[in-house]
Amino acid sequence: MEQHEFDIEIAPNGQVRVHIKGVKGQACVDYVRLFERILGRAAELQHTGEFYEPPTGVAISIEQKAQSL
Repeated sequence: MEQHEFDIEIAPNGQVRVHIKGVKGQACVDYVRLFERILGRAAELQHTGEFYEPPTGVAISIEQKAQSL
């Protein structure tokens, strides 16, 4: 079974760095969008070698549900 890993670093100044491992191809961008929804817009984006590898058939679905108070 394929495993995905997320390294999340929070600097003392509040800057967040997320490194996504084990996701090949364009599916990585879906994870980036998910983290942007949680953390805010990415200031910088760097692709690793895995981004340029063929995808492995992983599908990511993002749903947003509103809660009434």
